[in-house]
Amino acid sequence: MYQGLETFGKIVEHRAAAKPYERFVRFDHTDLTYNQFHRSGNKVANFLTSLGLSKGKTCAVMLPNSPEFLAAWLGLARLGVIEVPINTAFRGDLLAYILNKAECQAIVISSQWVERVNNIASDLIHLRHVIVVGDDYEPIFNKFIFHSYSKLFLKANDDTIHVPIEPKDPSLILFTSGTTGPSKGVILCHKANFSVAKTACELMKYGPEDRLFTSFPLFHVNARYTTILVALLVGCDVVMHSRFSASKFWDICREEQITAFNFMGSLLTMLMKQPERSNDADNPVRKVFGAPTPMEIYEDFENRFQVKISEVYGSTELGTALYNPASSFRKGSCGFSVPVYEVEIHDENDNPCPPGVAGEIVCRPNEPYIMFSGYYGMPEATVESWKNLWFHTGDTGKMDEDGYFYFLDRKKDVVRRRGENISSYEVERVINDHPKVFESAVIGVPSELSEEEVLAVVIVKEGEELQHEELLDFCQDRMAYFAVPRFIRFVEELPKNTSQRVEKYKLRQEGITSGTWDRELVGYKVHR
Repeated sequence: MYQGLETFGKIVEHRAAAKPYERFVRFDHTDLTYNQFHRSGNKVANFLTSLGLSKGKTCAVMLPNSPEFLAAWLGLARLGVIEVPINTAFRGDLLAYILNKAECQAIVISSQWVERVNNIASDLIHLRHVIVVGDDYEPIFNKFIFHSYSKLFLKANDDTIHVPIEPKDPSLILFTSGTTGPSKGVILCHKANFSVAKTACELMKYGPEDRLFTSFPLFHVNARYTTILVALLVGCDVVMHSRFSASKFWDICREEQITAFNFMGSLLTMLMKQPERSNDADNPVRKVFGAPTPMEIYEDFENRFQVKISEVYGSTELGTALYNPASSFRKGSCGFSVPVYEVEIHDENDNPCPPGVAGEIVCRPNEPYIMFSGYYGMPEATVESWKNLWFHTGDTGKMDEDGYFYFLDRKKDVVRRRGENISSYEVERVINDHPKVFESAVIGVPSELSEEEVLAVVIVKEGEELQHEELLDFCQDRMAYFAVPRFIRFVEELPKNTSQRVEKYKLRQEGITSGTWDRELVGYKVHR
């Protein structure tokens, strides 16, 4: 069906030719047609070419959900320049690390975040061009060449640049949370991205009559490949917002005639916590999918809003490896393997576990190029993840007699909060940089909204006094807002094994103790 169209540039070109003047995406009431999208991508490709960017080079994008983000995505894809989408909450050391590790020569960035690049300018090795969307900024550092996106866009022509792009060519580098070390850049080719989208289409039976809604950011896989690319494959349209609003959500769905949406993290829980209304079931949405599905509200959510829930399991490296369709939904399970993957449960010696026995979830593809190509600049980590020719997810699970899989826990040291993966290592690194901190350990503790909240267990240097608010003020300037700990506990020592590794399982068992400080109880505000 998509033969010859398995690159982002080709599928957009195809849709623009088939229905140029039909709406493709609505951004908060600003409409973008297929043809406008096609032409804007060409303009970006042409002005990036004038700056010296070419196939195989890397360019970062740090923008909110907007027509400019879509145009940058398409323009880079048309040139074969590898895109590096960056979480708009990132700043400081992590932002510098990503720009350096991915060897980004340019960044397309919103004017509201230019200061963050200026603040780390002396640490940046490869960055040369800063292309700014918006005019409210000051290029205070003369190390880079600053460009106005709007001026470049206005001058560029919209002729299509014909660079040969293959489905196996790298499309982007997405950075995942590091566990015991720095974040890893996951290289994804065009075919891998299309595999994610095709699986979503198969699971949800999407068609041109659907209208999808998302407020997830375009720097995540979810909005890109299970919403935008899905719409391109089936020829439907998308309503995209920059922020999620639980109180307005269903009114938006009614007004825009939304038929389906995706969920991550605590989205379903937040919708259920809204006051019940007489018209809850009177909405056009009929199908949703995502992960995790909170089992305690599963039936109530379906009944209250009259929707059918499907669940998936996957990762940045894999895309979707398991799905649990609404038509055969097994409560508590994340489903069975999708056709393009083999999935097993292995023990510590990499032998398959029998049904009902817990082990690590491992996967391998049945087709070439449908998952990540490796970790950028980290060959050792790539080889390690593929131990014994299976990709090791770092997640613990089990399988039943019918081939349904069940997620149990993470082996990886990552906190999952409201759809975001937070590296304990990277939060600890920031906290340990505080001049009054001797050592710290960061864990996830259960959240009332499902998933987890961040708890930092901290040893203060001898002779020093450290206030909770002082530590969080330090964190806010150096990490994403969602990674700033909610809970802090000061201790005299951390539990360690004979190798002097922190035994975090003991901290998790203790959880929230009577001596744990909660920033929400004292009204401390974390700024985005």
